[in-house]
Amino acid sequence: MKVVLLSGSHPRHYYVANTLLENGLLHGHMIEEREAFVPAPPEGLEPIDRENFIRHFREREEAEYAFFGKHKKVLGDIPTLVIHQSELNGEKMLQWLQEQQPDVVLTYGVHKIDDHVIDRLPDYAWNIHGGLSPWYRGNITLFWPFYMLRPNWAGMTIHRLTSKLDGGDIVHHSVPKLEYGDGIHDVACKAVKKVAADLVEILKRLQSGKVPNYVPQKSNGKLFVATDWTPQHLRLIYQTFHNDIVDHYLDGKLGHVEPKLVNALAEQ
Repeated sequence: MKVVLLSGSHPRHYYVANTLLENGLLHGHMIEEREAFVPAPPEGLEPIDRENFIRHFREREEAEYAFFGKHKKVLGDIPTLVIHQSELNGEKMLQWLQEQQPDVVLTYGVHKIDDHVIDRLPDYAWNIHGGLSPWYRGNITLFWPFYMLRPNWAGMTIHRLTSKLDGGDIVHHSVPKLEYGDGIHDVACKAVKKVAADLVEILKRLQSGKVPNYVPQKSNGKLFVATDWTPQHLRLIYQTFHNDIVDHYLDGKLGHVEPKLVNALAEQ
């Protein structure tokens, strides 16, 4: 079974690639060069919002380095293609994919794949989404569970790759174990580690002939767009809760509502 990953270029993306590679489950890697991981704060912010913005993205980078620091490239020799966003969905990408002849295509951290590309992918074409679909689709979807005081809803979704953004039939949900002291970025990084481990097991099962069930997404949930988020949202995280929302949740101060998760690894 030949697996190809189309991913972004941040350490978390390389971590997933290397986890698959270490388990003999990666045979080709296309990398979309992504934007800088630490953005500059917008002009005209109130001092508190500027301070929060800088803190938030600085601490995100620190967590990324702590969890995935050694993953700055693919730690092995496999066919690799590096492209810019402008080349995504283009002829160069299509030709490379055709040369690889994959049985499974995974996408993680790339921009939208167009229908004319999806139509030429194998039956097993899955996206790894940083959020629990259908409740958190779109952008910044590991942030919104914290803002809504439901850190246990921060997780990842493996779903069929379709033209509907994060809307394909669900293969599996991954959620990390929450522990005292976890900040917002710790949970996001732990979610990536958990989905990588789960993906290895799902692919091994697929390799042995066990095809996961696909669960259609219902219409409930929300598609978050980038403009939904503003630096002012960070006041809740850092001024109101001092980045200890997980501690409040574990202490039972925020209530307890569980998402109804799809677990491919629980199937008999």
